[in-house]
Amino acid sequence: MAAVWPGFGRRQHGGPAQHRRQANGPYSRPVSTTRVTRHIRAPRARVYRALLDPESVQHWMVPDQMTSRVHSFEAREGGTFRISLTYDLPTAAGKTGPQTDSFHGRFVRLVPDTEVVQAVEFETNDPAMQGEMRITYTLADANDGTDLVGLHENLPPGVPPADNELGWSMSIDKLARLVERDH
Repeated sequence: MAAVWPGFGRRQHGGPAQHRRQANGPYSRPVSTTRVTRHIRAPRARVYRALLDPESVQHWMVPDQMTSRVHSFEAREGGTFRISLTYDLPTAAGKTGPQTDSFHGRFVRLVPDTEVVQAVEFETNDPAMQGEMRITYTLADANDGTDLVGLHENLPPGVPPADNELGWSMSIDKLARLVERDH
């Protein structure tokens, strides 16, 4: 399986992820978008905090069989972050190094308890993995918790949408377990 990041997708609870691949112009490469919804049995404020707390992010924003390291994380509009995901077993699937996917980004917009928008780029020399991606988490009150919508736009053409979806699924499952613990 190719490297996955940070992973949102084949929902365990709810409807399927949606993918769209399009070219942005006659000379540009195709890009992909993944959109996923998930119901989480925890208040919006708790989910929002977990999206912005570096310790929480290190635990949930990592697919299975990988380890996360948060190098820097300034959770404010305009603030930056840098994270590395390392495969637990030897592999050559990493985007940054043989076993590692590193990425950096910035917080574009933060609306308390409602929305987190990030601009993210892989740290790689591979043109098929380069380009700025946009990740948006939108939170809304629902029944006994929060509906989370995740939108991962401009996925580089070197990342298969199914791998991205699988990684999202693993990560959001971990997020849900983390914030639902005390609910």
